[in-house]
Amino acid sequence: MLRYLIQTVAGDPNPLFRPLFRPKVMISTPRGVTSVEERAVHDAAMQAGAGAAYLIPEPLAAAYGAGLPIGTPTGNMVLDMGGGTTEAAVASMYDIVVWSSVRIGGNRFDEAIINYVRKKYNLLIGEQTAEEIKIGIGSALPMEDDRYMEVRGRDQVTGLPKIIQISSSEVTEALQEPLQAVVSTVRATLEKTPPELAADIIDRGMVLTGGSSQLRNVAQLLTQETGVPAYVAENPIACVALGAGRALENYEIMRRSLPIVPD
Repeated sequence: MLRYLIQTVAGDPNPLFRPLFRPKVMISTPRGVTSVEERAVHDAAMQAGAGAAYLIPEPLAAAYGAGLPIGTPTGNMVLDMGGGTTEAAVASMYDIVVWSSVRIGGNRFDEAIINYVRKKYNLLIGEQTAEEIKIGIGSALPMEDDRYMEVRGRDQVTGLPKIIQISSSEVTEALQEPLQAVVSTVRATLEKTPPELAADIIDRGMVLTGGSSQLRNVAQLLTQETGVPAYVAENPIACVALGAGRALENYEIMRRSLPIVPD
């Protein structure tokens, strides 16, 4: 995939092409990766045709892409809710001050829905169906008007196809365990935040990025549980990519905050 993207930028995407140039690449990585993992990502980019490869922590890229003033001495909190992990971080002066992460994201939300439907209705559904349920009627908090959705799957007892009706309140119940783990991650980050930056976060609030932040009422849940105002970024799915691009454009400013991968 990296090779195809680099070829598309540098020349015609065919295996025999000669690139017009070898582009510089900025790649986001989870904050908690090891130096070995960082080196593996760096080497993969170089082998794919990059002229230079730089790494940026995902929470920092997300905050940058969301438009937070990370270059100021104020505290800027971001919660990046991806498919596999959720990372909470406080950024200031182009660096991450404190952070916490948990291996829970959109995929775990889907698993929670699958398990709930199996236990309550003896119905086996797939990940795609669970994703449709989450997008269609999923909510982090109970909604005023319960919504319903028709779900098709295979009966666990008879092995035959079966159709049930599931409500949004049931989906909310199914999502409580993974959502509480996300809340705990945010609390852990806030507990480690220096007092002067915590005061800024209370005033500014926290911004939510990543695809899973689009779950209904997740910002309201975090505000309710932590007392810190939370809101979803304008383009949550693209924030990390946009932030990585801006970081590459301002690499001379950002370089002291980015991981250094030895040649």
